[in-house]
Amino acid sequence: MKNQIRQIFHSPKFTVGFIIFAALLVLTVFYPLIVTNDPLEMVGQGNFFKPGTYISVSEAVNTNPYTLNLNASSSRLEQNLSMEERMAMADWLNQFAGISSKEMDVTDAGGLVSLWKDHYDSTSEQKGLIAARKKYFSRLDKKITGLLEDRDVLLAEKNQETGEVSVKKTIPSTSYVNVKDVGSRRVFILGTDNFGRDVLTELVAAIKTSLKIGFIAGLIATTIGLSLGLIAGYLGGIIDDFILFITNLFTVIPSFILLILISYSIGKNARGVMMVAFIIGLTSWTWTTRSVRSQVISLRNRDHVNLSKLSGHSLFRIILTDILPYIASYVVMALILQISSGILAEAQLSMIGLGPATTTVSTLGLMMNWAMSYSAHLNGDWWAYFPVIISIALISFSLNLMNTGLDQIFNPQLRE
Repeated sequence: MKNQIRQIFHSPKFTVGFIIFAALLVLTVFYPLIVTNDPLEMVGQGNFFKPGTYISVSEAVNTNPYTLNLNASSSRLEQNLSMEERMAMADWLNQFAGISSKEMDVTDAGGLVSLWKDHYDSTSEQKGLIAARKKYFSRLDKKITGLLEDRDVLLAEKNQETGEVSVKKTIPSTSYVNVKDVGSRRVFILGTDNFGRDVLTELVAAIKTSLKIGFIAGLIATTIGLSLGLIAGYLGGIIDDFILFITNLFTVIPSFILLILISYSIGKNARGVMMVAFIIGLTSWTWTTRSVRSQVISLRNRDHVNLSKLSGHSLFRIILTDILPYIASYVVMALILQISSGILAEAQLSMIGLGPATTTVSTLGLMMNWAMSYSAHLNGDWWAYFPVIISIALISFSLNLMNTGLDQIFNPQLRE
């Protein structure tokens, strides 16, 4: 046993896959102990807040300021001038100022604005431009002028008795606050989703739930496939023909179609996490049955099996002690693949709205469904779906690496 474990961990593929998978498991265990917030808590009142640190504006205003002589206009230009506006400015400068594209860099907002201020004139003729386009460039010029100006911010206070508004505080453009001085702040490493929930916290919870679904579905599918394969392969005859007929019947019908039909038929109210895992396991056992059956057929007439028959051992004992140990490694590999398939199946079902109908837990498939429903992929809100894709890919990649590593160790044809 020790030698086999040593051989397994000497396989580079298995080791890499095991490390990745173990890291994900550790993340799902220890992250909730550090961050105790509810994964589905709606923190943000809006959709898809960008990743970053959010601080209270009211507290920042009342925090002791620091005076820094920084050029804030350049950072404002980089932050507020979109790439579409920069391209429009470059087109105008090329067409009406005669500046070649080689002399302009749209990624350098400061340099582009400098050229714009030197050459743009709203009163120029601008032949070939329609009136709407001229107004667009005029508005753009006013926007740039406003971004270049360093204006003080006035905080006003309304008198509740007289209704008069008076200036309470003036904030110079050179005033800055240290983020650490602001008590109310929240870090969203992966931003928020369409419901204003912390994506990272939700993602960790989703990975845990999806792994749970995969494990349950994999155990169910492997148990059914192993049991039927052992019985059919060892007994043969009519029982083998009947089990093989049922297996072929389920094999002909695509399992994902069965998943869709069963998930839809049981109704939304009954479609919880455990039910989805059970359905996936119930429709994924066929290839395990066929594979185990073929392995048992090659073992049932071996000398040690015939000796057990002559000794009067029971059917259960022969299968358990003389056949199962010889295919144990294959069963483990089948279980690993079934877990991976179960996680992918849940993601597919949830993507089309037939996954777990729950508002208390999240899964990787549900997160993808929510992101797609609110057009995160069209609006450039990558943090709502890209980490989910990476998580699914890492889980599948790690499990398949582990399976390949085990196959190279226990399969004589692949053994180096």
